[in-house]
Amino acid sequence: MDKSESSKKKILIIGISGQDGAFLSKYLHQKGYQIIGSTRNKNNKTFEFLKNEGILNKIKLVNHDFCDFEKTKILLESNFIQEIYNLSGQTSVGLSHKLPIETFESFVNVTLNILEAIRVVNKNIKYFNASSAECFGNCLKPANEKSSFNANSPYSFSKATAYMLVKYYRESHSMFCVSGILSNHESKYRNENFVTKKIIKSVVSIYLGKSNKLALGNTEIIRDWGYAKEYCEAMNLMLDYKIPEDFILATGKSISLIDFVKYSFKYLDMNYKNYLIIDENLKRPIDNKSILLDPRKAYKLLKWKAKTSVFELIELMIEEELLVQKNISK
Repeated sequence: MDKSESSKKKILIIGISGQDGAFLSKYLHQKGYQIIGSTRNKNNKTFEFLKNEGILNKIKLVNHDFCDFEKTKILLESNFIQEIYNLSGQTSVGLSHKLPIETFESFVNVTLNILEAIRVVNKNIKYFNASSAECFGNCLKPANEKSSFNANSPYSFSKATAYMLVKYYRESHSMFCVSGILSNHESKYRNENFVTKKIIKSVVSIYLGKSNKLALGNTEIIRDWGYAKEYCEAMNLMLDYKIPEDFILATGKSISLIDFVKYSFKYLDMNYKNYLIIDENLKRPIDNKSILLDPRKAYKLLKWKAKTSVFELIELMIEEELLVQKNISK
């Protein structure tokens, strides 16, 4: 390693192979940071998103299981880590009902091991925890950073517990550890476990004559959907802020899933009524009717505001999906 490399701020991104990992690693690399990305199965992954962002050959990848506390301490010490972004864990709310143990361990055990390793190795390491607006449960009015959690799924229970661990270490051990309470944030890198990508992929497939229906469960839910790339910039702003604080990261505007569906079809000059099928088997055991969010604190203190509306996001995802499916057809 030359002198220029050794002088760069060393960042560890946990869960680097996912959507947020790809956007965040590119953003931080452009700022001149040295990126180390952890994964549990380096040899079994293609790292497609990192390749697409042109960042794969510019970062260091390491195999690591953060359920192993001793090895986690060694990882932080040997790489002289200065900042950590934890984006890992079982990411599907729906799947968490089927995999509650795995979901809990992926968030809570991993978070506890990292925070304790920071405390032991170097309390000056800054830590970002990706939390979720799902922790608020059903919101009849916009939730802010002072609102109480009302978790009602294995996913949100786990995220809420991890959030409280971060708060405990910040307040009890004077560590710079924060949680970004993220609304739903999407991009072309979402997989079909996420309803937004399922909708976009199906709509494009119908438009191209490859299929003739879209099956969904509960279309009456209301969510705040934003563009993932912008949210990753806010994560970095949180660690650059003068004091450790938690922030809601959201657009501040929510729409129903049925409106998401309607606009997706309308953008390609189709009527959703001709293709949408409601399948009761696709409904979750418990689903929050409405999640409304107030991101004004992030705008006031971080000077961050989501730029892409949900309708612009839909258009962006459709155009990208059209390119993908047309290329497959060639």
